[in-house]
Amino acid sequence: MGGGEKEMNVLVVDDDREIVDSISIFLSGEGYKAIKAYDGIEALDALSENEVHLMILDIMMPKLDGIKTLMKLRESRNIPVILLSAKSEDADKIFGLTAGADDYVTKPFNPSELMARVKSQLRRYTTLGSIGKQNGEIVIDGLSLNTESKAVKVDGEPVRLTPVEYKILELLVRNRGRVFSAEDIYSNVWNEQNVVNDNTIAVHVRHIREKIEINPKEPKYLKVVWGIGYKID
Repeated sequence: MGGGEKEMNVLVVDDDREIVDSISIFLSGEGYKAIKAYDGIEALDALSENEVHLMILDIMMPKLDGIKTLMKLRESRNIPVILLSAKSEDADKIFGLTAGADDYVTKPFNPSELMARVKSQLRRYTTLGSIGKQNGEIVIDGLSLNTESKAVKVDGEPVRLTPVEYKILELLVRNRGRVFSAEDIYSNVWNEQNVVNDNTIAVHVRHIREKIEINPKEPKYLKVVWGIGYKID
C-alpha cells in the first residue's frame, strides 16, 4: 500500500485455524493487516475492539455461525463481508447474500481469486465513502441511497420510490456490478420463489429507471443485461 494510505484491517473468521493462518499470510502479502477470530462470538468481540474494514467469514462455525454473525453485524455496520463456505449450492449463496453478504467464495478457494475479491470490495467500500461515515449512505456518481432513512437522491434531488422499488434498488446498489436475474430479485426482495413473474420485475425496473435516470432509454445507472437480468453500473 502506498505511503500515506490508511492501513486496511481485515477480520478473518473460521474455526479452521490453518485456513485463518493461510488467509492471513496472503493478506499480509497484499499489505493488509489480518485480525483473527475462530467463531462468531470472537468475531463480534474483535469488531468491537478494532477498526475493521472488511470481514472474511466462514458459514459453518461453532457457538455462532456465519449467517447469525453476519445478521448481528448488519444491525450496526455496513463493512463489506465475503462469505466462505464448503457449500456451492445456489440456495446457500442466495441465503448468504440476502443476510447481507457482499460476496461469496466456495472452498477450496483459489488464494489469488480471494485476494482479488478482497481488493474489489475494499475499493468499492472506500470509493462509496463508507469509511468514517457510518450513516449507511451509499453513493454511486450522482445517485445516493441511505440504507437507514431509505432516502434516495439523484444529483441532490429527492426521489420517491415505493417500498418494493426501494428494495430492488438497494439490492442492486449494494451489489454494484453484479447481475441479478428476475429470480434472484424475487428471492431477495420477496424472500420467496416465483411469487411474481419476470414481467412484474421488468415493470418495477422500468418505474425505477423513470425516477432515477435523466434519460431512461439510455440509462446511466440501472442496466439490463439481455437474457440474464439487471445490474447497477
